[in-house]
Amino acid sequence: MIHLMMDSINYIEERLDQPLVIEEVAEAACMSKFHYQRLFHMLTGISVAEYIRKRRFTLAAEELMTKQVKVIDVAVKYGYETPESFTKAFKRHHGYTPAAIKTSQYSVKAYPRLSFELQIKGVEPMHYRIVEKDSFSIMGRRLKTSTKQGQNTQDIPAFWERVNREGWTNSLTHLAGELGYVGVCAHFNETLETFDYIIGIEQGMEEPDPAMTVEQIPANTWAVFQAKGPVETAVHSTWARIFTEWFPASGYEHAGGMEMETYPVAGDIHSPDHMTLIWIPIRPLK
Repeated sequence: MIHLMMDSINYIEERLDQPLVIEEVAEAACMSKFHYQRLFHMLTGISVAEYIRKRRFTLAAEELMTKQVKVIDVAVKYGYETPESFTKAFKRHHGYTPAAIKTSQYSVKAYPRLSFELQIKGVEPMHYRIVEKDSFSIMGRRLKTSTKQGQNTQDIPAFWERVNREGWTNSLTHLAGELGYVGVCAHFNETLETFDYIIGIEQGMEEPDPAMTVEQIPANTWAVFQAKGPVETAVHSTWARIFTEWFPASGYEHAGGMEMETYPVAGDIHSPDHMTLIWIPIRPLK
């Protein structure tokens, strides 16, 4: 996996001044687009698209500071159609305009090329099972969030805190099915930087409140992992271990699409014995 990820980084670095297609970057790592982007984000904390942007602005700033180049030429080289759009994005990233950077009076943000190193892990066991589950629906509330700068790690806990504080989740307890409360990540955009997060329960015989959203969960083969302990720590660490430890050794890849967390309707989410289940759609590696 280390070699495959480095192959993809080499592919990106050799083409930063050319149009990059994520499918081709993922192909360099012998992975599907969705699995590659999810794995990249879990390993690095940023999306593939954000890494490419940061590297291009790093190289653009270096050229502007060290070479006699025109702003428009650098803009075109790194994929911008006009110097105005490049200047706006450049200033948002570095804090200064390209023209100001050329004076060598200001410092810039340098984002170095990524590399991956092997760390021996897996001392702690991971408890999981493979489940075949037919399509089903959930009903609940929806939030749109972003992975940029870890925004989702703030938005989603705040979303849960709000619906719990309002008593909304408690009002659904008597309707909840065997999955309990469900948190679903769905409708990722092309770069996996934005997605919907839905809190709800399985839709039973009862008609949903018109204020609720209904989401169809497709039939899938799921890897279902146990995250034992307080939700605020156990869930995050288990997600990280799934992508950094389990996937590389499993012979499976992410099948794309929705991911789920399921929570029992009773119990203390801060307890060391609390059990959250994380559901990942999987398929065998080709």
